[in-house]
Formats: sequence, C-alpha cells, structure tokens
Amino acid sequence: MNSIFKGPLSGRKTRIALALLALVAVGAFFFSGSGAEKPAESPAVAARPALTVSLISPQAMDWPQVLPANGNVVAWQEAVIGPEISNYRITEVRAQVGDQVKKGQVLARIASDTVASELAETQAAVAELQASAAEAKGNAERATELKTKGFYSSQLNTQYQTAQHTASARLAAARARQQAAEVKMSKTVVLATDDGVISARSATVGSLTQPGQEMFRLIRGGRLEWRAEVSSLDLARLKPGVPATLINPNGVAVKGSVRAVAPSVDPQTRNGLVYVDLPVTDAVRAGMFARGEFELAQSPALTLPQTAVVLREGFAYVFRLEGADRVAQTKVALGRRLGERIEIVSGLEPQTRVVESGAGFLADGDAVKVVEGSAK
Repeated sequence: MNSIFKGPLSGRKTRIALALLALVAVGAFFFSGSGAEKPAESPAVAARPALTVSLISPQAMDWPQVLPANGNVVAWQEAVIGPEISNYRITEVRAQVGDQVKKGQVLARIASDTVASELAETQAAVAELQASAAEAKGNAERATELKTKGFYSSQLNTQYQTAQHTASARLAAARARQQAAEVKMSKTVVLATDDGVISARSATVGSLTQPGQEMFRLIRGGRLEWRAEVSSLDLARLKPGVPATLINPNGVAVKGSVRAVAPSVDPQTRNGLVYVDLPVTDAVRAGMFARGEFELAQSPALTLPQTAVVLREGFAYVFRLEGADRVAQTKVALGRRLGERIEIVSGLEPQTRVVESGAGFLADGDAVKVVEGSAK
C-alpha cells in the first residue's frame, strides 16, 4: 500500500511534530528544576530524642582491696561419740541429726541388766571382805597385847599381823572391782561430750555395741569454719584477724575473720588453706562449697552505678553527653564491684557526665532529652 504522506504536506507535518517534541522537552526541564529547588527552600527538621535520660558523674570513693577465694565450709571440731562397753544391746536413742545438745545430755542408753548384776556381786564381795578384814584386825590387835604379856610368841604374832594385811589387801581389790563395775554401769548411758549439734547418727535401738563403733558425730559448739584455698603468692598478704565475707549459694553474705593461715602449701595445686571463723548461723552448713573474699586494705576508686554500664560484644561501655543533646558511646575498663556500684579503671574522666540508667536502649550519636535535676 502506498503512503499517503508525500509531497509538501508531508514535510510540513514533520516540522510540526518536531516543534511539539521540543516544547515538551523544555517544559519537562523547567518542571524538574522547580521541583528540585523546593526541598532546599524548606527549613531543616530537628531530630527527635531517642530517650529521656538523667545524667550522673563518676564518684570517687575509698573501697577495700579484696582477695577472692573458694573453699569448703567444715566443722571447726567434730567429736565422734561411741560406746565404751561392747557387746551390749542399745535400748534407747534420744538424739537425732540436727539436734542442739548440751554437755552431759543423755544421747542413748545401753542395756544395764548384766552390768547391774556384776555391780551387785562386787558390792557383796566388798561387804564380805570388810567383815574378814575387821576380824583379822581384831585378831592382830589381841595378838599384840598377848605378846607383850608373854602369852604369844613373836612368830604367832607375826602370823596374825600377816593375816590382817592380807585381808586388807583383798578388801582393797574388791573395792577396786566394785569401782570398775560402777564405772561400767555409768557407761550404759551415752552422754554428749560438749555443747553442739548432732551432725550424724548411726545408733539404732536393738543393735549391739562394738569396739570403736561410731554412734553419734557432734559439731562442737555448733561452730563452723571456712577453709579457703588461696594461692601461695597471696598467702603472705593474709594475717589472723583479717575480715572475710563468705557468700552462700543463695547469695547471703556471712561475715567472718581469719583464725589461722596454714604453714604449708599443697605441692600439687600450689594453694594454701586459710581458716576463717564463722558465726553460728543457718546461712551456711558443714560440707557446703562457697565463694568469698578477704578485705585487705582501702584504696580510692572512681565508681558508677551498674545501671550506667552497658555490656556489648564482650566490652563495657558508657554513654557520655556531648553538646546539649547528643550521647557518645565510650569504651571503659571495669574493676571492683561493691554492692550496686562498679569501679571504672580507665576510659572516663571524673568530670564527665554519663547516662545514669537506660543506656542499653541507646546507640552512638543518639539524641536525648536531659531531664531537670540531673547530676552535674
């Protein structure tokens, strides 16, 4: 099919189309240029605060130098109470584990029938020999009188004197047997050897007593001690009387003091034992493992509340104020902890103001709103 746009008319239409395209291009240029200038004419919008914060400055304090240690809580002295007579049946047990007992208190009783019969027998023997000794004494006295009058010879008088001494010796032996029977009778009652707490009981009614048998174990006075293991390098820093604080597994603090420092060191671990006296309390028990620390001396420390410190990626940071409303994340080195405060070893000047709490919600360079009454 032949084109209908030929000749002069076709050229005129081409020129009109080109002119229209040029006008559209010019309009687009001016339109885009005027749109780019409008944001430059509008005023800048202020950044909104990320958080409302209060500020605080580090506080200089005198803190004790502490030496941390671990160890076991054990009985200061533990007495093993057992029977002093063997092959007799236990008839009664009066003490249980955990009981507070007094010195001389009855803990158990042992069958005393056989011992009582032995005691009665010795008492009868003593009575018999007392009569024999009295008779021998009378005979000896009469023999002495008759000898002076010439009726008895010296040999006969000596026989009566010997009979008196023999009767006296037999009486003394019988009294010794009676005393032994009385002592044996007293041992049928098992008594507490001291004030304290029963920590173990193996005595049962009906069992026979055996030599060396343990019936009860007694913590003398209920007194415990903490045996802390301390490196040989630090043993010289500890002396009797140094305060110590023990923390039980529930976080309860127990105050004590050093009683003694071991004179030797374990060749395997290179640690020595430090014996710490503890008060009578329910917070710690024998056999418990506990951590603690010794207070050595006072030293200055630059401190902040723990709420002002943020731990991120294994490092400690604080957010210090820059300008009027900006914060900067600052890396710091931490030291000792005491209660709710922590020591800042480096990375912060004493006059610097930092965010007191809520720092975990901030990022480096955030805008903040500082409330009135912030620490200066």
